[in-house]
Amino acid sequence: MAVEITFQHAGSAIVEYVPGRRRLRKAGLMTWRDYDTEFATLFTPTMVYRWQRPTREGGRWTGRTTGLARGEPSHIPNPLKVVPLVELPNRSRLYGKPRSEIATVLPLQDAVNTLWAHLMTASDGLALPARAVLGMDRPVREIVDPESGEVVGEEDLPLDRFRSDRLLWLEKQGAQIAEFSAADLENYLKVIEVAVQHIAAQTRTPPSYLAGQLVNVSPDGFAASEAGLIAKVSEMQRHFGSALREIMRLEAMAQGEARRAESLALGSVVWRDPQFRSDAQYSDALVKLKSIGVPDEALWERIPGVTPDEIARWKTMRTDAAGAILGGDMSALFGVKPDQAEGDDQADEPEDAEGAA
Repeated sequence: MAVEITFQHAGSAIVEYVPGRRRLRKAGLMTWRDYDTEFATLFTPTMVYRWQRPTREGGRWTGRTTGLARGEPSHIPNPLKVVPLVELPNRSRLYGKPRSEIATVLPLQDAVNTLWAHLMTASDGLALPARAVLGMDRPVREIVDPESGEVVGEEDLPLDRFRSDRLLWLEKQGAQIAEFSAADLENYLKVIEVAVQHIAAQTRTPPSYLAGQLVNVSPDGFAASEAGLIAKVSEMQRHFGSALREIMRLEAMAQGEARRAESLALGSVVWRDPQFRSDAQYSDALVKLKSIGVPDEALWERIPGVTPDEIARWKTMRTDAAGAILGGDMSALFGVKPDQAEGDDQADEPEDAEGAA
């Protein structure tokens, strides 16, 4: 039987625990919406309740029929006898709710967004120099009566034409043009840059992740700049490990493998090295570990990207090579011998020399 493991958004799933038991799940609820219908699934240790309702006003929850086979009940017994919905809490605490990674930097990010909006607004109206005409009346045109031909009034000329034509006559005595310099938007950028640096410090983001922060830095300095982020990732692994172990235990229970489920409950999650290293660094570290007697299997597990299937294949290849050596095939140990024909030619040369002598 194929078992499917899916991840749900925290806004559409919730887990309730038994009072006084932080790890014993009492119920789990999962909701989602598909076009004009809302769905909900409630998990309890004994039953799985499935409902649906139309999204229109006044819709009521009823047993689910959408997506089920004809005659399949909407509420079914829970075969696992445990709530199959596991929470992945971020930085959980003994008291209170888990902590978000971005909760502390949201005010600063809001400030950055506000400053950026002000910068865009200022760049639209103040980034270019502005000119003004002083000592001159607003341009007007006369309104002429078409029947009598007399001037009956005047109206202001639209300034859009002067702006598009880039042409203006200054006929009044003493009229002149003044200019307002463009606003300096660099002040906005300086404040935004400082705010981004504060956000990076609080989130432990390495300077190398910010464009232009590091130039010609040594490898040791680059690794030191990522020390905070590596420590943060290692902390996250500790928080998520127990939840992921419970997920794999439920997968084994769904497969009907009770013994494997018991073993997984007592096991631990093996994470990949959070720090990025080059192949040369990994190779050097593995050679040093080999020199102190670490088994090959343990070294293979430390190679990034190596799967358990590859390790099993390597073990088989090593066993086959050892069997071939014991059977007399020394090429399995030292490699293929040189071509016999080349050896014969080299052996004939001294004999020819002796005959000539």
